[in-house]
Amino acid sequence: MTIKSANRENNKLTVQVEVEKEVFEAGISKAYLKNRKYITVPGFRKGKAPRKMIENLYGATVFHSDAVEEIFPDVYKEAVTDQGWKTVGQPSVTDMNVREDKTLELTIEVELYPEVELGQYKGLEAPKAAVSVTDEEVEAELDKKAEEVARIVTVERPAAEGDTVVIDYEGKKDGVPFEGGAAEGYELRLGSHSFIPGFEEQLVGASAGEEKDLNLSFPENYHAKELAGAAVIFHVKVHEVKETQVPAKDDELAKDVSEFDTLDELRADLRKQIETRKDEEASRAFESALMEKLAESAKLELPSAMIEAEVDTELQNFDYQLRSQGMSLEQYSKMMGGDLSRLRASIRPSAEKQVRLRTILTAIAEAEGLEATEEDLNAEYQKLSEQYGMDVEKLKTIIPNEEITTDLKVRKARDLVVAEAVATAPVEE
Repeated sequence: MTIKSANRENNKLTVQVEVEKEVFEAGISKAYLKNRKYITVPGFRKGKAPRKMIENLYGATVFHSDAVEEIFPDVYKEAVTDQGWKTVGQPSVTDMNVREDKTLELTIEVELYPEVELGQYKGLEAPKAAVSVTDEEVEAELDKKAEEVARIVTVERPAAEGDTVVIDYEGKKDGVPFEGGAAEGYELRLGSHSFIPGFEEQLVGASAGEEKDLNLSFPENYHAKELAGAAVIFHVKVHEVKETQVPAKDDELAKDVSEFDTLDELRADLRKQIETRKDEEASRAFESALMEKLAESAKLELPSAMIEAEVDTELQNFDYQLRSQGMSLEQYSKMMGGDLSRLRASIRPSAEKQVRLRTILTAIAEAEGLEATEEDLNAEYQKLSEQYGMDVEKLKTIIPNEEITTDLKVRKARDLVVAEAVATAPVEE
């Protein structure tokens, strides 16, 4: 095989090659042997017609396209892969020509991994919030702890905000019950805003045994189109009113909700937890702001194949989540009033952002000579093993070393950018 030309324009490689007639002939022979059983020739049993008879009947080029498919992997390897080109996506044959001497000319096109012109990635500046914890925040967390062990008891009085009512209800639109609008023995916390506006508010003051008709309207943007903005009547029967009794904030509460013996110890621990959480949030926001600046500082043009591959990955992950809940991507798309093409379009911007950032970080890893050691690889496989409950050796057959290595390099590059960055005070709003 001879490479006649190889041209790179932006992220597309176009290679013209000449394939020897012997190689092309071997491809035609393979194509004939593979396809003859599907071809009918008068006077011959199916699959028994000689190649020349088939070519005379269907044309001399009948096996040419299939022959190219047979020889293409070896041709592509020699013309592209062995030349050191780093490609993405699937290649295509855009032109083929069989010359009089039976040699084959092919034009191959494939997208290339983008060239990255790195901008500044050390000493980037971004705001980072100073972490502080107020007494009010600690008390709010303590209140949550108290509510976790609160008792819910039945009371003989009208319902108040914060009470739980046990109800039967049925909703009707124009006198006709609608789907999902009825339940029996439903426990509703008044003030939870889990029902449409007005429902819970009109039950404040209701007593056990009381029945009420609630005249309400669904919000204009309600997800069920047939009910959006519709006027409805809910008939409600109250069976029980329950009060939430929150324990006092004292040492006994500390013993009930933690390993501490005193309230002061619990408060100190809650303060530390809030501080840790806020510090992690500030660090994530700081890193996110740095990645935004990093993405803006570099110059590159992403090939569409890389973006579409990321969209495929994100859709696949989303599909796994949906299936765990008994739903498919198609069902979700229809429920949201669209189809898979609209779902792909909605994902594409974030996918492009992720691919751009990962490509830049990969370039930084190469520029800095960052490598993933054997120890790094083993630790990552062990972490994934514990995460998925799968044997390490089994994982290695599913996730290749190259994929883990690339992820580790990207992570090290990200850590380097963050470590070399300068935190500035947030701008006061």
